[in-house]
Amino acid sequence: MRLWSLHPKYLDSKGLTALWREGLLARAVLKGKTRGYKNHPQLIKFKNLTNPISFIDSYLLNVYKESELRSYKFNRNKIGPDFTDLRINVTSGQIQFELEHLVSKLKTRDHWKYIDLLKITTPNTNPIFTVVEGDIEPWEVIHKI
Repeated sequence: MRLWSLHPKYLDSKGLTALWREGLLARAVLKGKTRGYKNHPQLIKFKNLTNPISFIDSYLLNVYKESELRSYKFNRNKIGPDFTDLRINVTSGQIQFELEHLVSKLKTRDHWKYIDLLKITTPNTNPIFTVVEGDIEPWEVIHKI
């Protein structure tokens, strides 16, 4: 599961579709509707909030809006009607890590998106996030190659 802090506009078609599916899975976990993934590190950014469902729905609404711009057919009814204007802090180190991680994925998956991302130094985030100075988030699992 990868719940990107980066703005969904940077994802290729496979990445955006996967983010939608994984976001819906995260929503189901947060609502207690599945037994798996309960302790997945990517959920920590939502799990400890006062109203995690309004935050994950706000997150998914931004993914949905990106899908509309691309004329994809994501089902808006899969997310609730209650959103929040509050923001979640995410560190600058996390954003940089995610950008590098996405660039490495797109290098083999989508050449043109890869070329576009190489030009970005300060990426936008999903609007649910506010960037604060800091290292990679402690919940991030980094796999050494």
